[in-house]
Amino acid sequence: MGDYLSLALLGALALLLVSAGIEDVRTREIANWKNALIALLAPAWWWASGLGVWPGAAIQLGVALLVFVVFVGAFALGQMGGGDVKLIGALALWLPPMPLMWMLVVMSLAGGALTLVMLAERWWRPAERPLEIPYGVAIAIAGLLSLHEPIINQLR
Repeated sequence: MGDYLSLALLGALALLLVSAGIEDVRTREIANWKNALIALLAPAWWWASGLGVWPGAAIQLGVALLVFVVFVGAFALGQMGGGDVKLIGALALWLPPMPLMWMLVVMSLAGGALTLVMLAERWWRPAERPLEIPYGVAIAIAGLLSLHEPIINQLR
């Protein structure tokens, strides 16, 4: 039962990430309910994957809070949207510290590539409105790539 629950939770997370990325491209917003659902499903993931309350869940919460605070700073400086910050914080609840660091690096690289593509498009088709990068796409890509290890481990 635990293996099926783990796979179902990972599947739900993957669908929510894809949905958030698509929504960010379309509207430049990510619905609060998606971020909240990602965050609220994390404790079920912890339980299904056998993570103990102490120190496991406590570390997850602490690291996710730290990541959230850092990205709130980026939001305060106007470098990132609020939905993106909430998505990163919610996703941080799912990933242990090292996979989370890997996800943040991949997110940064994907975000940089996305920015370059959008700048090239802007050069080819100038527009009057300011350039807004749908960073939720980079977060979703990095999040999905970071899920490969838990999925493969569940199938073994």
